[in-house]
Amino acid sequence: MTNDAPKVVTLRLVISICAAVPGMFLFGYNIGVMNAPEEMLKEFIGNVYSEKTGQNLEPDKVNWAYSLAASIFAVGGMAGGVTGGVIADRFGRKGGMLMNLVLGIIGGTCMALARSVRSIELLIIGRLIDGVSCGLSTGLVPMYLMEIAPVAMRGAAGTLNQLGVTFGILTSGVLGIPLLLGTKERWHCLFVVAVIPPLLQLLLLPVSPESPRYLLISKQQEAEARKALQSLRKSSDVEDEIEEMKQEDSASKDEPAVSMLQVLKGKEYRLPLVIGLMMHLSQQLSGVNAVLFYSVGIFKAAGVEDENAKYGNIGVGGIMVVMTLVSIPLMDKAGRRTLHLCGLGGMFIFSIIFTVSLFTKEIVGHWVVFVSVVSMLLYMVFFAIGPGTIPWMLMAELFPQGPRSAAMSIGVLVNWSAGFAVSLIYPPMQALIKEFSFVPFIFLLAIFWTFTYLKLPETKGKTFEEIAALFRAASPTRSPSANEPQELVAVVPGTLKRDEGPQLVAADTARPVRRAKSTESLRTLEKTKSRESHRKTSAAAE
Repeated sequence: MTNDAPKVVTLRLVISICAAVPGMFLFGYNIGVMNAPEEMLKEFIGNVYSEKTGQNLEPDKVNWAYSLAASIFAVGGMAGGVTGGVIADRFGRKGGMLMNLVLGIIGGTCMALARSVRSIELLIIGRLIDGVSCGLSTGLVPMYLMEIAPVAMRGAAGTLNQLGVTFGILTSGVLGIPLLLGTKERWHCLFVVAVIPPLLQLLLLPVSPESPRYLLISKQQEAEARKALQSLRKSSDVEDEIEEMKQEDSASKDEPAVSMLQVLKGKEYRLPLVIGLMMHLSQQLSGVNAVLFYSVGIFKAAGVEDENAKYGNIGVGGIMVVMTLVSIPLMDKAGRRTLHLCGLGGMFIFSIIFTVSLFTKEIVGHWVVFVSVVSMLLYMVFFAIGPGTIPWMLMAELFPQGPRSAAMSIGVLVNWSAGFAVSLIYPPMQALIKEFSFVPFIFLLAIFWTFTYLKLPETKGKTFEEIAALFRAASPTRSPSANEPQELVAVVPGTLKRDEGPQLVAADTARPVRRAKSTESLRTLEKTKSRESHRKTSAAAE
């Protein structure tokens, strides 16, 4: 019946996505919110110390206290990242986000009240709590989005995850200008805004379903999973997706519960783990955090006037939002691998141009400042196209349901740790090698591009079970179980299809093809019978 055909985009799916994405908006907002009021926060720290002790705090200690308040966010993020997988498995993806929004409200409230109660400690504690909340979000949100989206829309859903981050960065930059909240009287209101995203989640999450995949595979609640899926698809005919989840569940029956340590030690998880972690490192070690955290200083070094350099951060944020929007339809058309290669390649080229423009500034003339600014903005364009989005979704796609939460936790921890390292290392590195400060990132981008080209398979349009089967077949230490397709038993290294990366092939090129066809026919017949049985049951109930 045509009315029963599943719809790709439904109101409930949109509501569920809107319920999750504010968690990533808060992450992006907190990345940038400390930049604009830096001088005001330092003045606040010095004044409060004087009020409480009757002594003046030395400037270097004021800087240290500000740095602690800013960087402790990353420490909280690492803690949240480590615990995210456990929370996702124990309380569910939706349940974990409901718990997490409480942390977001508490953290934002502490920071907003710090000025009124004259407490430096409350500012730092609030920043730490916000970090834990955002660390949890970077694991829970992409996992939830990947599991509720249809296969054909999974790339777009993953891109919306990054759109939340980029829009948060842009919002913090815009609100932080002196015309709005970037003043001595209003800077604390920037932290009041941080409470709004979790309050929005509090309204939307209760009317959003739990991940059907989590309900069926992790909790073995098929009826609840079917109900959640029917709500998301606005259709009673969801048997194809239920069957696909059952196949993934069946294929993972032989595997015990997987912890982070087991994912790190397990040889069968080694290849997807290395690929996933390299994607996360390609995001953070590309130099993007140097741009996000120190864009004003970078533009000043390029010769941009102080007043104009302050608005460079807004320009960077605006470009990231626009290009993330552009990449939404591309993600499921061009594919993850192609976009990541294009993104890394573009960043490599414009990093070189930016570096050349810096050390030729005095020789060529003032017009090269224009080249510096444009090359840095184009660098961010290519970051938004691929590396900004893809690592978060790939970690969820590369692993089956069992180890997915643990793998996501490892990925989030590595991502936050690498970002924290760059934010600490870049300022002294810039002071030491000056205009050549992007050269290390250029070499790293070349390494990441080469790795992506050689190792990353295309996941576009593939189900979770198909992706898992690829890596099971590639594992040299494990033979296929009775629940797995027997023809998928070998990978030919270096065998590539255009834009698809390493391809899975059959060990026997003759008989496995006939087996695959007969197996597919049997599965199609079973699905048809299952759908007919379900429809008859529904009709009888009515």
